[in-house]
Amino acid sequence: MSEVSLSEKITTTLALVPSGVVVSYGQLADLAGLPGRARYVGQCLKQTNDIVNWHRVLRSNGHIAFPENTLNYRIQCEKLCSEGVDVVNGRVNMKRFGWRPDIYTLLSQLKY
Repeated sequence: MSEVSLSEKITTTLALVPSGVVVSYGQLADLAGLPGRARYVGQCLKQTNDIVNWHRVLRSNGHIAFPENTLNYRIQCEKLCSEGVDVVNGRVNMKRFGWRPDIYTLLSQLKY
């Protein structure tokens, strides 16, 4: 069995995040088996242009990481709103919209 790269772990885990919910950089790192690597998640997402669910990743406080009034900020807001996620002043209520996967989902779909 071949070794899975760190970026593959992140993108595979992010692919599991369903429409209508969000995840923080730190939570995504933890679920991908990379605890304490939230900044690495951000670097990975920045360097990879074809990640479909990138807009579902936020800061741990629910804020969008892009500076306000930038194109990426507006795109992320629009994508989240189109999925039914409420974005108020660049922030999402993580208690309401945060992803809480069940153990079965993680064990059956993550192969690392």
